[in-house]
Amino acid sequence: MEHRHLGRSGLKISEIIYGNWLTHASQVEDDRARACVRAALDSGISTFDTADTYANTAAEVVLGEALKGERRESLEILTKVYFPTGPKGHNDTGLSRKHIRESIDASLRRLQTDYVDLYQAHRYDDATPLEETMQAFADVVHSGKALYIGVSEWNADQLRAGHQLARELGIQLISNQPQYSMLWRVIEERVVPTSRELGISQIVWSPVAQGILTGKYTPGAEAPEGSRARDEKGGADMIKRFLNDEVLTAVQGLLPIAEELGLTPAQLAVAWVLSNDNVAGAIIGASRPEQVTENVKAAGVTLDADVKARIDEVLGDLPETDPTKTQSPAHRLA
Repeated sequence: MEHRHLGRSGLKISEIIYGNWLTHASQVEDDRARACVRAALDSGISTFDTADTYANTAAEVVLGEALKGERRESLEILTKVYFPTGPKGHNDTGLSRKHIRESIDASLRRLQTDYVDLYQAHRYDDATPLEETMQAFADVVHSGKALYIGVSEWNADQLRAGHQLARELGIQLISNQPQYSMLWRVIEERVVPTSRELGISQIVWSPVAQGILTGKYTPGAEAPEGSRARDEKGGADMIKRFLNDEVLTAVQGLLPIAEELGLTPAQLAVAWVLSNDNVAGAIIGASRPEQVTENVKAAGVTLDADVKARIDEVLGDLPETDPTKTQSPAHRLA
């Protein structure tokens, strides 16, 4: 396993990160979830990403149990705050000082740890002054409950404003967690150049485009049983934007490239996002331990310029590049 610095900081994370969105306490039974975490640890993954809103707090509980007994100093545990949790009352959402303070304490209890390595704003909160949010994050860091601050799906202007306030408050905003894949490239025009300037890394989610880039979905055929496209708990909504014959046909054109390189299509997709020098890590999810074992083999893979050019040629104008779609899915609270 390779490790990369996160932003302009001394913290290193594994370039393959295990995430438990849409799996733990949702699609996957707890025993299998623990087996997936064990497979991640055995594969050299040291970084684990979750959020309080996943399965309405239950995913953090499962991850905390799965990591119990591991040497804490050898792990990087990442979680997030913003979306509704608990009974979803009027203050159970957003990035207010109240919600952040209460949420970090609850996350630490569920994760069974004294601190998280990275505490992330899961979206930008238009309803709360940014100064209030960053001051609350500064208090979390200064109290020792988090070591660093990150965000998710913030646009370039939001990153710049948040980074400036963080510096003034004596804390480090070192990461952004956007969606990024061969098919979803909206961060490339504005977010990535701004992040390079500020010393912020990307921790990317959905590097295989919710499974589309594995090649298991074929044009004109029904989605396989047990696949995300059949998951009515949220997975089907996320993947539907890619489920059309034009995209699926193009993805089939990537399979020979992967085969020539001795990679699975999923490994090729993960290696592709890691080839961006502003990406510190790619988050993979899994419903079976063998998926972790296979996808982790993308670590350390180098794709030369010719390979990336061939990928671009196959996909043509299908990838989404509109920078105004940075916040995806819609970031506003219901």
